[in-house]
Amino acid sequence: MGFCISCGQQHQDGIRFCRFCGNQQPGEQLLARLRQEAEQIHYMRLQAQALAQQQQQQQQYSQNQYNQQQPRW
Repeated sequence: MGFCISCGQQHQDGIRFCRFCGNQQPGEQLLARLRQEAEQIHYMRLQAQALAQQQQQQQQYSQNQYNQQQPRW
């Protein structure tokens, strides 16, 4: 199942025109390329989230080390 690129209504895969608004839909080759790009973007997003989490953990560790070294009066 797909969605119209103009009106957003759901339709069957492989149609050339939306039955709701009549606008032409992208071909199968374009859809395959867009799906591949979406997978790549998803993978890059997961990598960025993992890197941000790792950096946050390193900052917390550094802050804890700093706090333990401070004299307590």
